[in-house]
Amino acid sequence: MSFLDILLIIVSSAGLFHGIVFALYLCFFKKKKALANYVLGLILVFMAFRIGKSVMLNFGDDLEPIFIFAGLAFLLVIGPLLRWYVLAMTRPNFKLKNSYYLELVPFLVVFIMSFFISKNWFDTNNKQAIILFGSVLIFIYLHLAFYIFSSGRTLLKVKKMFKDVVQTKSQKAIFDWLHAVIIGFIIIWITYFFNIIEETVPYIIGPIVYSIAIYFLSYKAFQLKVTDIDGDVFKLNDKTALFNQISKLVINEKLYLEADVSLSSVSKLIGKTTQTTSEVINQYAKRNFNDFINYYRIQEAKKLLLDTNSKHFTISSIAFDTGFSSLSSFNSAFKKFEGTTPSAYRKSLS
Repeated sequence: MSFLDILLIIVSSAGLFHGIVFALYLCFFKKKKALANYVLGLILVFMAFRIGKSVMLNFGDDLEPIFIFAGLAFLLVIGPLLRWYVLAMTRPNFKLKNSYYLELVPFLVVFIMSFFISKNWFDTNNKQAIILFGSVLIFIYLHLAFYIFSSGRTLLKVKKMFKDVVQTKSQKAIFDWLHAVIIGFIIIWITYFFNIIEETVPYIIGPIVYSIAIYFLSYKAFQLKVTDIDGDVFKLNDKTALFNQISKLVINEKLYLEADVSLSSVSKLIGKTTQTTSEVINQYAKRNFNDFINYYRIQEAKKLLLDTNSKHFTISSIAFDTGFSSLSSFNSAFKKFEGTTPSAYRKSLS
């Protein structure tokens, strides 16, 4: 075995080992005992078996068919686990329904089949065996592709639901994390698929790509602290619902354009005290009431400054049209949010 082969084994096995260690941490040493962490741990374990098979097949001689088929079968369980993980990370109080376990039937069928396949099937150039193997292989990779697509679609649906809602730091972290996970799976899938189709990609590239992906995702997981959170961060509590109500009034109905809008007037409209309204805006918008209102006024002013049909409008008229009571307050707010004056902003566009 050449030095290059030894180096490739070390690199490709490093991610496999790291994945197993990460899985053990999630399942046995992590203080937060969450279903999402257990599911992620299982994904890492089954991926390790799958990658281990690839390493043995690339460097080992005369690998038994049972190991080849069993390794491929693990992809049929990784797909459903990926979907369950995305659901657990985006749905409050997520539980595995009995019907979900039916998704594991293809895995069980192929895994059991692997015990009845012998070397003779392939040594004799049996056409039926080759057709069967090819059919199962195509099904497995299409099956995984379907679940990657399904998981991505689920993520997009949740992101769309929270598009018009001010997201918490934890919610943003989950969106960023799941996006990275799905991209990682897509890259790994493409690597293996191209190897199967034309063998233009060396087989060992799969395990190497996995190693790179698992190290990156591990770093990302701890950076975003996603192992400490799950779908419960998407629960709509009373304050979230109240802020959505405030946002609908201020943003959707453009209450910010009214010059006399105040903390008191908004509080009366939603039937809450000024203290409660102020606290909710500070918590979710990360701004005080005045900055919250002025931010949307400035966005409206920018649209007018960009509009060629509004070129004849003076800066003062735009200020009053967007709810400001004076030119000075408009200039101050514009500079605060945009870092420049309205006049300079308009000149930069011409």
